[in-house]
Amino acid sequence: MRHLLTLSLAALLVSGCAATPAPTQATDHGASNRKATAPLLPSALFAGEAETFEGWRCEPASQHLVTAFNDETLRLWSLHGAWRLPQAVVANGARYQDGAISFWNRGDKAQVETPRGQLQCQRAISREALSREDHPGVMLFGRGNEPGWSVALSSSTPTLTLTTDYGEQTQTLPYMVSVMDNDAGRVVLENADAERFFRVRIEAGACFDSMSGKPFPARVTLSLDGEQYSGCGQGIAP
Repeated sequence: MRHLLTLSLAALLVSGCAATPAPTQATDHGASNRKATAPLLPSALFAGEAETFEGWRCEPASQHLVTAFNDETLRLWSLHGAWRLPQAVVANGARYQDGAISFWNRGDKAQVETPRGQLQCQRAISREALSREDHPGVMLFGRGNEPGWSVALSSSTPTLTLTTDYGEQTQTLPYMVSVMDNDAGRVVLENADAERFFRVRIEAGACFDSMSGKPFPARVTLSLDGEQYSGCGQGIAP
């Protein structure tokens, strides 16, 4: 069933003497004074207007899903990606559907349907979505455990704040985007200078904190000093 669900769900963001300088000089001068801005990230990394993320445990394929309910849209994340399902009319409960994929929610239970199979799901855990009040000036926040680390992407400039060793070390570093796949919800960031190599890979998909079990809409992988660390993350809307 895991294989079948994967297949079906898969079917679902750079001195002269003249009084007047030459035009090329003026253009270059203006470009050098422009401040680099942070890139726009894929929408699949965000909760939209939802204030809560919910984690679901599903059988018989032992799938774990994450959802965020907006007014008329459901954002759904599985281990294999992310989808938006608009609300459909049903007699009871709340049903969200996009083509052959649907999520029918009735209280703490839900039924996920695909052309090749069906999942019965139970709501297991929820958490409030991170906000700019929690993390001012941050566009995306990711973290992991053992050893504790976190990465916070600035919402204004292409820089990130990297905290390692359970908060003992903190650095703010410039990055460049090496991969930006909006359709897949995948971003890869790398250091913009050679002082310390790092890579941050962000992928839309159901993620659960390894200690608390709380749900997130993105998996975050940090490569640093020859080591690789895994954790979860969330885009934070303005």
